[in-house]
Amino acid sequence: AAITKALIQKKQFHFVAIEADWPDAYRIHDFVTHKARAEPHDWEAFSRFPTWMWRNQEVLDFIHWLRDYNLEMRSPENRVGFFGLDLYSLFTSIDCVLKYLDTHDSQAAARARSRYGCLTPWEGDPAQYGHAAISGRYRSCESDVTHMLQEMLKRRAETAVRNGEELFNAQFNAQLVADAERYYRIMYYGSDDSWNHRDTHMFQTLQRLLHRYGPDSKVIVWEHNSHLGNAAATQFGKHGQLNVGQLCRETYGDQVYAIGQGTDHGTVAAASSWEGRMEVKQVRPSHPDSYERLMHLSEMDAFFLPLTKSKNPQLTTALADRRLERAIGVIYHPETERYSHYSDACLPHQFDEWIWIDETSAVRPLTTQQSRQHEPPHPFAIIDR
Repeated sequence: AAITKALIQKKQFHFVAIEADWPDAYRIHDFVTHKARAEPHDWEAFSRFPTWMWRNQEVLDFIHWLRDYNLEMRSPENRVGFFGLDLYSLFTSIDCVLKYLDTHDSQAAARARSRYGCLTPWEGDPAQYGHAAISGRYRSCESDVTHMLQEMLKRRAETAVRNGEELFNAQFNAQLVADAERYYRIMYYGSDDSWNHRDTHMFQTLQRLLHRYGPDSKVIVWEHNSHLGNAAATQFGKHGQLNVGQLCRETYGDQVYAIGQGTDHGTVAAASSWEGRMEVKQVRPSHPDSYERLMHLSEMDAFFLPLTKSKNPQLTTALADRRLERAIGVIYHPETERYSHYSDACLPHQFDEWIWIDETSAVRPLTTQQSRQHEPPHPFAIIDR
């Protein structure tokens, strides 16, 4: 958060985009840009598993800072935004589209209810829709959601009038519905296909936001290392996986500056299974053959390590030898850590800079009731990298 604040204050970045559901983050966007009065801790935003990932004291403090900064330092049309890139909010996004159309076009709302009704039987478990669709037991809803998206995107004229911001939100939700429907259909083909579709969705959402903010816009992205580091520099890239970082690098080249983070030991907020309760877990000391162990052997508590613009090219060259790298997501299995959380990578080709914190501590979650409504199951992965 401190780095993000500095980039906003000193380099005039335009918005923050995070690995979170669009509707939840958009509520925060309304709050920080002074379009809503509700306090973030009173909202239901980020109440889906894993609640602690974004619904924590550290994020709340940043949100309050950003709201104050926008009021004091930015004009209404130039306030720093806050958006979510992920696609797990299928039915919440349907609700958002319907709410917009109910207000502005009752006939279009009726068409939307008819088209989205194809997905209604699977509201409790959208993954089962995907299985039924590819097995032929239930018809695909692809045509329905695609037609609805096309209809929403044609509503361009309204962007020039008062409800343009509302239309912008509704269109992004319609796009999310179309992408999420496909995600649940392809997840049964294998984890690589669903992973690639999800990260492509996040990248394309990022592109749409950059386009909306203009040709000189700049964004700060908060995601796990495995989404932001160039996948082509990891074993996952060798197996056909791509990610947001790789797509950004291939599209924007040196305009991208990717920062990774690592630790040796400490505590982490994580669950033992998808939809499981949050635990504060002890992070095991790093593997002897890992980048993390190299950093730990420096005996420095914390440091920034430039990789692509290093003043010590010999060090960067030495770090180019592939090593193990640890990834801890919302699920952590220390008992099977080598298999579950380490993978092969080339750090200088993966990131432009590395932040090292030798001993880390878990985020402080806000008191909240976890929502089970519209809860998607975890798609195949052992961990949410």
